[in-house]
Amino acid sequence: MSREFEVSREVDLPASPDDVWAAITSDTAAWQFPTGLEIPGGETPPEGSPITTWDPPHRLVVRVESPDGTFNALDYEIEARDGGTARLRYVHSGILADGWEDQYDAIDGHTDFYLHTLGQYLEHFNGRQVTYVGQPSDGINGPEAAGTPDAMDALRAALGISSDAGVGDAVHASLGDAGTLDGVIDYSTPEFLGVRTADGLYRFFGRNHYGSVVGMSAHLFVDGVDAAAREAQLKAWLDGVYA
Repeated sequence: MSREFEVSREVDLPASPDDVWAAITSDTAAWQFPTGLEIPGGETPPEGSPITTWDPPHRLVVRVESPDGTFNALDYEIEARDGGTARLRYVHSGILADGWEDQYDAIDGHTDFYLHTLGQYLEHFNGRQVTYVGQPSDGINGPEAAGTPDAMDALRAALGISSDAGVGDAVHASLGDAGTLDGVIDYSTPEFLGVRTADGLYRFFGRNHYGSVVGMSAHLFVDGVDAAAREAQLKAWLDGVYA
């Protein structure tokens, strides 16, 4: 059975409307994932694009239809604020098909995490070239054993993060052949964990809470990263957590 849904948020962001516009239209790999809909600065959407409203740097609306009648619509409205900052009003709406309960909960939780990551990008790495490590929209998934109820606890233990650790606490951990993870926790809920380093944002997704498995991705703001090789290294490390 299908069901309509809507998830809405308002967030204040530490950047100008122009910078927020660039982040949501051309730099999605820096805070979310490559969408395939990126429009470089100064260009306009091509004919046939699912972008239905294009009003830089004020409003962007994207609507993607599926053959089964479901759809996803993303509405970004940007307002200038004092001090060169901006407020983003974001609405994700659509129709979900079977299993909509888990899908809705996942969308709701991911929305907060992605918008937080957008703020982290704009505050710490704004405008820097990024290498996204992971599969678009899916990241790097753990094995079947990463789908148990306590799978995020196992991940935190592998990172040396105690059960009472919170935002601002330091993280020093080995990621196997992918090197070390030295940074601070910038986001922490039972379902999600974010770690910011000097040159990247590491995102850990507790999708075991939504009927899937724990996954991760990385946004790296440093030159010379081989994305495919780093993805394979992080995949091997994540698999090892649950071996």
